[in-house]
Amino acid sequence: MEQIGNMKLYSFEEVKDELIGKVGTPERDEHERKVAEAVHAYHIGEAIKKARLLQNLTQEQLGERVGVKKAQISRLERGYSITIPTMSRVFKALGISTATLDLGIGGKVALW
Repeated sequence: MEQIGNMKLYSFEEVKDELIGKVGTPERDEHERKVAEAVHAYHIGEAIKKARLLQNLTQEQLGERVGVKKAQISRLERGYSITIPTMSRVFKALGISTATLDLGIGGKVALW
């Protein structure tokens, strides 16, 4: 904390420690896990959107191929409601024939 006159200024790390918990605590670990999940889901959504746009498809057209409504495609592209079965259907509908999941030390697993 730094004080300038009557104002107290806290670093971002100090605020996170106070609101979420210190590094290494179960609360902080859970928060960091959720943030990492959200970031990964966002990247998957971006990949879906990029592949769709490269094929000049609208969300509605991709939804018709997958068998879902436009709103579901929109949610997927924003990183929401992504499951492996849904991801598989979407990428197959986009003509992406294979995908692997990298499990780190567990190796790689073919998704489809």
